[in-house]
Amino acid sequence: MKWQGRRQSDNVEDRRSIGGGGKAIIGGGVIGIIVLLLNVFGGETGQQIAPILEQMQGGGQQTEAAAPLSKEDEEMGNFVRVVLADNEDIWSKIFAEHGMTYEKPKLVLFKGAVQTACGGASSASGPFYCPGDRKVYMDLGFFEELKTKFGAKGGDFAIAYVIAHEIGHHIQTLLGTSAKMRQEQQGKSEAEANKLSVALELQADFYAGVWAHYNQENLDTGDIEEALSAANAVGDDAIQSKMQGHVVPDSFTHGTSEQRMYWFKKGFKTGDIKQGTTFEEIR
Repeated sequence: MKWQGRRQSDNVEDRRSIGGGGKAIIGGGVIGIIVLLLNVFGGETGQQIAPILEQMQGGGQQTEAAAPLSKEDEEMGNFVRVVLADNEDIWSKIFAEHGMTYEKPKLVLFKGAVQTACGGASSASGPFYCPGDRKVYMDLGFFEELKTKFGAKGGDFAIAYVIAHEIGHHIQTLLGTSAKMRQEQQGKSEAEANKLSVALELQADFYAGVWAHYNQENLDTGDIEEALSAANAVGDDAIQSKMQGHVVPDSFTHGTSEQRMYWFKKGFKTGDIKQGTTFEEIR
């Protein structure tokens, strides 16, 4: 992605040199903070694999003091600021075209653990959006895990895709989609509630594709492939197959690899927010 020398957002809180931020809560928080694997990229449930993850991490309650930021850390922070600025510009324009005003979210960079309005989270939670404070939270170390453990291609646009996906959850909060989805989940079976969660996540992938559609002038060759590789790596079916050797479709909360790639590509191709009809098509 072409990002150097471009506008950087002022809405990034860089807490990476502060430290762990307190006790981490695996699968906790008022919206069920995500855990890496089944809950990556802003999901709202995580109990299925929390015990596995806690065993992998020795209980998930440890935090580590953050070291001073390296030159690479500083550069990555600048990249994130540019990506967030692009999201601000594009979504402000789209909202204005529909007679609305876009409320810019904050993005928090952290290492180890962090406290949010949705509860505490460790770096193992993966990137997530908290509607309670309307902030996106990211430990950039996650992306190395995405490559080494889950086979994603990596690259800077994989990070850009994840940020755009989390901003997609912010869009859903602003439009009332998230609140409506949670209301519809009430009284439904776990399988039916999960379908609604999948629709929410796929719509966020679609919004990430819409953002990429309007940002094409800044894309490098191979950027879209990097995003699709990340989407493929975090499909529920791919993760369950890797982690437990079999797939349980009724437990999906984010969608299959094929679905995640399809909806990102649809957003990228159309650039039309009205075509993010995941709730109609996933039911």
